[in-house]
Amino acid sequence: MAEIDSAQSQETVSQETQNKPMTTSFSIWPPTQRTRDAVINRLIESLSTPSILSKRYGTLPQDEASETARLIEEEAFVAAGSTATDADDGIEILQVYSKEISKRMIDTVKSRSAPAAASESESKPSELPADASEPSSASGLTGEVSSVETEP
Repeated sequence: MAEIDSAQSQETVSQETQNKPMTTSFSIWPPTQRTRDAVINRLIESLSTPSILSKRYGTLPQDEASETARLIEEEAFVAAGSTATDADDGIEILQVYSKEISKRMIDTVKSRSAPAAASESESKPSELPADASEPSSASGLTGEVSSVETEP
C-alpha cells in the first residue's frame, strides 16, 4: 500500500510541474567579467590597429591602447550602472553602456589627435616661395590679400 501512495504522490508532483510554466530569469546587466574583458579587447584592437577611426585620428601604441581601453570600459560601466533602476530590464542600461564606450573612445582619440595635429602644423615648413615678396605667376601668388564675403 505504501508503494501505491508513493507512486501516486510522484505522479501528482510530476503533473504539477508539467502544469506550471517554467520561469527562467535572464539578466543582461551587469555584464559578466568575460563580456567586459571581450569589450576591452575589442577596444584595444580598435585603438591600436589600422581602421577607419585610425585613418582620421591615428593609432595608439599597444600598451597605451590597453591602458586606455581599460579606463574607457571602467568609466562607461560606472556611468551606465549609475543610471540603473529596479524597473529596468537591462536593455536600457546596456544601451547606455555601449553609448558611453563609443563616446569615450571618440573623445579619447580626438583629444589625442588634437595636440598632434597642432604640433604638425607648427613644424611644417611654409609653402611660400623662397622670396615671398616677388609674385609668382606660375603659382598664382600675387602678394595681395583678398577676402570673400558670403551671404547668410
